[in-house]
Amino acid sequence: MRRLTVELPGRAYPVLVGAGARHRLGEVLPAGAGRAAIVTQENIPWAVDTGIEQKTFVMGDGEPEKNLETVEELCRGFARWGLHRHDVVVAVGGGVVTDVAGFAAAVYHRGVRVVHVPTSLLGQVDAAIGGKTGVNLPEGKNLVGAFWQPEAVLCDTETLATLAPREYRSGLGEMAKYAFLGVDGLRDLALDEAVAACVACKAAIVSGDERESGSRALLNYGHTLAHALETAGSYDLRHGEAVAIGLVFAARLAECLGRIGPQRVAEHRDLVSSYDLPVEVPPGLAAAELVTIMGRDKKASGDDLTFVLDSSRGLEVVPHIPAATVTEVLEETLR
Repeated sequence: MRRLTVELPGRAYPVLVGAGARHRLGEVLPAGAGRAAIVTQENIPWAVDTGIEQKTFVMGDGEPEKNLETVEELCRGFARWGLHRHDVVVAVGGGVVTDVAGFAAAVYHRGVRVVHVPTSLLGQVDAAIGGKTGVNLPEGKNLVGAFWQPEAVLCDTETLATLAPREYRSGLGEMAKYAFLGVDGLRDLALDEAVAACVACKAAIVSGDERESGSRALLNYGHTLAHALETAGSYDLRHGEAVAIGLVFAARLAECLGRIGPQRVAEHRDLVSSYDLPVEVPPGLAAAELVTIMGRDKKASGDDLTFVLDSSRGLEVVPHIPAATVTEVLEETLR
């Protein structure tokens, strides 16, 4: 069992990574909690025991359930049960569950403590770490949310054995991002070590920039186009698949802007392909429509877009990229 720590100003919380981590839940519950609201989905086969009075609240499956209506339903359920501010919410599931349950915990009674037990690879390497919570609007991904750090995160790698192959590959799309954030030899690591390495990388970044005022934005690498593809709704894409496409597109955009050469673009394609993930933007939508959706991103500024892009110095946040340039590169990839 590997124990990592997310260090924040004035506080810290543990992330346990390894087989059977979910059984350590009783050890990490916050002091004084008398009740635990377990938020999960019907298709999650993993039960948890908090050692205190607990009640399970089941939310719907899939990205469409990541909305304000689900948050309202959960909060009303908490209220009817009598969950108090000193109690705890425990999220058991993938990134959709931890995002929604975390946001519900952030707003119910203006803040109830939360513990995450991510059961997907994507959740373990990224979504459950760092305190970003939120839900989608029809206009875009994660446009409503809050920063609400968990009390602890338990990444039980036993739970990954039951994932459908495509769901597992989706997690690899998010994992691939960390290779470009500086995690060396990621493809050669054993599963527990790979998850722990990604967690350590994200923990270090979050510790230095909890509210995304600077370097934390680098964690959005590949996500600007990815979120547009998911919002468009015309594609059958998991989040990690969209991120994989976004990583390769970001490399092409960086090449167009003279930041990297073709060899580095090829490295992006090779890494993503090695995880059996898509590298091309699927046909079916006009480039201009995708750019319009990207313009709603919270990092956009006026008619210009902001991307995380590679360079000889590593990843950097690059603002004020003309929408016309992004459209041109997209149109080239769609030919």
